[in-house]
Amino acid sequence: MIQAIIIEELTDEHKEAVQQLLVESYAQYKHSVEDEEFWNLYVQGMVDSVNSPHVDRILVAKDGDEILGTVQLFENAKNSYEGMGMEITITDPFIRLLAVHPKARGKGIAQELLKACLLYGKEKNADSVYLFTGEIMEKAIQLYERFGFKRDSQHEFENAGSYTRCYRYDL
Repeated sequence: MIQAIIIEELTDEHKEAVQQLLVESYAQYKHSVEDEEFWNLYVQGMVDSVNSPHVDRILVAKDGDEILGTVQLFENAKNSYEGMGMEITITDPFIRLLAVHPKARGKGIAQELLKACLLYGKEKNADSVYLFTGEIMEKAIQLYERFGFKRDSQHEFENAGSYTRCYRYDL
């Protein structure tokens, strides 16, 4: 039973736990990716992202000492995909790798992380906060739409045979 969700910034001592949480949280999508090499690179990218110099802030959702969720925040989309060979023109704050451990889903953790993301956008005096999500991530899409994110198709693209949707929350 979850007592109280606390959102705080990631510390070095929790990096390994966050890396493991990301891998376990996204494992449900492995069967949807036909190219195993692409999947392995995707997973390695998630693990490496925890140490990326381009991340402005990584937040964790904790219940006591247990990390149940995480999200990465970037000052803009270009920073979030730096080094990946993608030309992205979004200059507002950007959310990546929102993850809640499978055992902790349905308890409001993702919503608390998203609220913290919006506060981040306001701190940056941004007009909007953006994120990308894959079409296969149906539950995530439902969450974003319920939360108030609107689809922004002008920034959508196809990547490795999968269509990537863009969502924006106007502050």
